Amino acid sequence: MSQASGPLHDPSGPAPGGHSPGSRPTAAVTGLVLFAGVMMLVNGLLGILQGIVAVAKDSVYVTTQHYTFEFSLTAWGWIHIVWGLAIAAVGYGVIKGSSWGRVIAILVVSLGLALNFVFLPYYPLWSLVVIAIDSIILWSLCLYHSHTTM
Repeated sequence: MSQASGPLHDPSGPAPGGHSPGSRPTAAVTGLVLFAGVMMLVNGLLGILQGIVAVAKDSVYVTTQHYTFEFSLTAWGWIHIVWGLAIAAVGYGVIKGSSWGRVIAILVVSLGLALNFVFLPYYPLWSLVVIAIDSIILWSLCLYHSHTTM
């Protein structure tokens, strides 16, 4: 068997993630992390508004019967308000470039994705939109690899 060669495999080229070890990340990767932080701020704000609507006016959402994760819509509203605040706060940390921001963001956005999956029967279309946004945010955050030079 021969080793991989050609345009698809260049052992002297950059490492996966768009930059070689010891170099600075590319502008595209850094831009995606900034994009993720901004989208987290927007997603958090929308979650807060979604929660306020659920607390103030229950009739906006569909009520389901015999659902495993059945809570009152007021409870769902408070869950979305708290989670929206958490996502926005961590998104601010991502934008500021804090060392804890990206790791905590991956955890918070993953849990937010699961939360919206559980909320799916109450507002299906919006939950799917938020799941898609969360997936893009996760992809953007996981693409960045921080390398330190020695």
